[in-house]
Amino acid sequence: MQIKAAVARETGKPLSIEMIDIEEPRDNEILVKVVATGVCHTDLVVRDGMLPTPLPVVLGHEGAGIVEKVGSAVYKVKPGDKVVMTFASCGTCQCCKENTITYCEEFFPRNFFATRTDGSTALSAKGETIHSNFFGQSSFATYAICNELNVVKVPDTAPLELLGPLACGVQTGAGAVMNALQVSHGKSFAVFGAGSVGLSAIMAAKVVGATTIIAVDMNDGRLALAKELGATHTINPGKADAVTEIMKITGRGLNFALDTTGIPAVIRSAVMSLANKGTCGILGASGPDAELQLNETHFMSGGRRLMGIIEGESNPDTFIPELVELYSKGLFPFDKLITFYPFDEINAAIHDSESGRTIKPIVRM
Repeated sequence: MQIKAAVARETGKPLSIEMIDIEEPRDNEILVKVVATGVCHTDLVVRDGMLPTPLPVVLGHEGAGIVEKVGSAVYKVKPGDKVVMTFASCGTCQCCKENTITYCEEFFPRNFFATRTDGSTALSAKGETIHSNFFGQSSFATYAICNELNVVKVPDTAPLELLGPLACGVQTGAGAVMNALQVSHGKSFAVFGAGSVGLSAIMAAKVVGATTIIAVDMNDGRLALAKELGATHTINPGKADAVTEIMKITGRGLNFALDTTGIPAVIRSAVMSLANKGTCGILGASGPDAELQLNETHFMSGGRRLMGIIEGESNPDTFIPELVELYSKGLFPFDKLITFYPFDEINAAIHDSESGRTIKPIVRM
């Protein structure tokens, strides 16, 4: 059938709103009527040609919607179910078998190559191939095809149009705190970068009972929101040295730090802020060849740790519903990060995200 989609046709150019064709779901696939989709930094990185995703392609990987059809081999969901679509995984590699699916050995091809595993795509336009299956969904469209491994059923009472960002950005920040770093009651925590991922981490740190929660960012508006969401302290590194200020606040350094910027100098500062036996998590990189430099004596002698984290080390089937429940109880108000846009204004949503005007855009179909 025909659907409306935002197609990335040229590197670095605005997305093109078009009517294109989508195939019927195969036996192991699910057709979802998309209600709303978050716009994530990763979509923009791919649009700008920084990763080897082929064009033309329909991006989007924070989709929420209603199941329209299921293939004959699908048992997890049924037509009418409310769902969130998250990242794709293979389900058969060693990491998937050990339930560490964010480190699936096929994570990169399954999410960034924008084809099914057999090389086919579900989208086309007048015979032209349009690449699909981006993060197992390509949800910048009115309909998307996913499969059982990356669809998560949510309660019928859940506010569906809000939930897309739980699939990636919000899940990444909250999961980094709750699943990967396992920040616990009474500990100190700082996040470097107070965008949607960092602010999600702050809310999660409050949920788990961290007593010192520090937000580090150059944007004073973001720092004010961080305070509202649970930060006990804020630091603008353009006005004061972050490491010095953190040492003043904590007296000995941090139990946990999290970098959301991917900037090597910022990651170094985060590590330098750690107390003995402290752990720093990193969520991104400034480029495929970016490298870190650390003070070996400081790092080794204090027993400090540095860990990479993908998608918050989450099991989406359990973690996304957990975040929905926390939201319903008023404990995880991630809606304060969100600005809605009509789907036809997706390029405005992207512009506002890049400029910092909007923290987390969601386009509504």
